Amino acid sequence: MENNSNNLNQVNMPMQNNIADDEIDLRELFTAIWQGKWIIVAITTLFAVASVIYAINQPNIYQSEALLAPAEQEQQGGLGALAGQFGGLASLAGVNLGSGGGVDKTQMALEVLKSRQFTSEFIQKHNILPDLMAAKAWNRETNTVIYDEELYIADQNKWIREAELPFKPEPSVQEAYKKIKKVVSANINKETGMVTIAIEHVSPYVAQQWVNWLIQDINATMKQRDVLEANKSTTFLTQQLEQTKIADIRTVLYKLVEEQTKTIMFANVRDEYVFKTIDPAIVPEQKFKPKRALICVLGVLLGGMFSVMIVLIRYFVSEDEA
Repeated sequence: MENNSNNLNQVNMPMQNNIADDEIDLRELFTAIWQGKWIIVAITTLFAVASVIYAINQPNIYQSEALLAPAEQEQQGGLGALAGQFGGLASLAGVNLGSGGGVDKTQMALEVLKSRQFTSEFIQKHNILPDLMAAKAWNRETNTVIYDEELYIADQNKWIREAELPFKPEPSVQEAYKKIKKVVSANINKETGMVTIAIEHVSPYVAQQWVNWLIQDINATMKQRDVLEANKSTTFLTQQLEQTKIADIRTVLYKLVEEQTKTIMFANVRDEYVFKTIDPAIVPEQKFKPKRALICVLGVLLGGMFSVMIVLIRYFVSEDEA
């Protein structure tokens, strides 16, 4: 019995020692923190002030967005009926009969909207480079964009930024593309199929205008692509009609020409070719970002953690040296 009790005491002693060590470690931590409380207060205050100054100096960013629905492709009904019967011949003519294996037109339109070519043409067409690359703030009273005078002089329409080769004072198309990718978002809801296009800018009026321009331009671009493809297909089919005398093949070709004509007519009578506007873009009254209160809170937390870490490092380094 005595041996068993001794063994139990020997087993319990390490556990008690570990608990005691933990208590001592916690006491040391609290002691170190208490001794360095003024350092913690000073550093945390410094971070708090810096975060407040940073938050105040950040310009208000407004977001304008529009909700869109994919337009019904009414011309696909007739083409779908011909798909299984004349798909092989149509493919030779470059005619898409909508057999289900192609890319969804809505998804294709979104990819075109994000492409370099479309973005470059959009920037040049609407001359938005200054508002994109040099806008610094927005004057609510005069509803004017304030530009960074170190980059761009609005009165002279002149770029004066300092840039090293291969860059020039005026931003290139590639620079503008990288910038616009950060302020434009276009997403599709997989459950509803609805598309949201949003723009962020220091001016709420500019943001709304850009959203409207994007919708108009992507509809026009997709319409132009389909009309061009239909015209090419019609030309090819017409040439085949002139070369063949077989009645059955001529009947098929006539039907294909008819469907391409419908495609062209459908495109010309609809402005909302790919996207229909469900909820148009508006001028936002409240800013989208920055979240100044959150920036200040994060600054204080970061300062507190950083200062505590410094105090603990100083304390244990001094303990080791002693």
